Order: sequence, then C-alpha cells, then structure tokens
Amino acid sequence: MLDPELLERITARRAELDEREELLAKEFAEVRAERDELAVAERVLERVSEQLADERASAAPTPGQVGGRAVMLIPHRTSGVEETTLPPDYQRILAAVRQAAGPVMARQVGDTLGIDVSVRSKLEPLRGKPARFVDRGWLRKLPDGRFTTRL
Repeated sequence: MLDPELLERITARRAELDEREELLAKEFAEVRAERDELAVAERVLERVSEQLADERASAAPTPGQVGGRAVMLIPHRTSGVEETTLPPDYQRILAAVRQAAGPVMARQVGDTLGIDVSVRSKLEPLRGKPARFVDRGWLRKLPDGRFTTRL
C-alpha cells in the first residue's frame, strides 16, 4: 500500500511543477513574441536605411564632365560641407552677398566683383550663379528677386 503522506507530497510537487511549467510556457511565448517584433523592426530599419541612402545618393550632386575632365558642381549645403569646397568664382559671389549691407540683386553682386554689368552677355551668366546657390541651400532668394545669406 502507498504511503498517504508520500502520495500527498508527490501530488503537491506535481502541482508546483505544473504551475512552474505554465509560467515558463507563458514567459517563453512572451520572449518568442518579442523576438518576432525585433525581427520585424530590424527589417523595417534596413528598408528605411536603404531608402535614405538612395535618397541621399540621388540628392547629392554628381560631377559633370567637360572636355573629358570632371568638373566640380556646387554641392548642397550640409553640416560637413565648407565654403572652401566651392569653386573660387562661387566663393567670391558668396562673399559679395555676405559683405552687402542687405539683400542684393545679381547686378549688385556683379558690381562688387568688378564685372561690367552694363554688358548683357556678362550679366546673364552671373544671374544663374546665385540661383544655383539658392537651389543648393547656400543663399535665400526673396520674393522681390534679391539674394541674401541663410541664417
């Protein structure tokens, strides 16, 4: 015959183990769910990183070719890009806008640089240069057509 006290201890221990198994199963399910969420988050992060890299690559200026040689285009203004990376002509234009007492027209920039702005063939090419600065974030164009530095 079985000892009733021993049988009671076995039953109690089995109940403890069943309870512990239930808790561990619940914890295991929570761990598995969190791991699945992390895997999804990792895939989303990879996709977003790829999209950002593609956007940066398409937004970055590409060097042009003139006579088989690479020419430097005006880079977009970012925290790592210094004015010294600009071609010398563009550095002088930027300096002329900065030195002005306020917003300036392309004609005033030409005067400051010593360009004969009364000759249309000399003024027209100059007009496009500050516009390139605006497109790339170096200058700001006011509604009246004048240019000023960015804050």
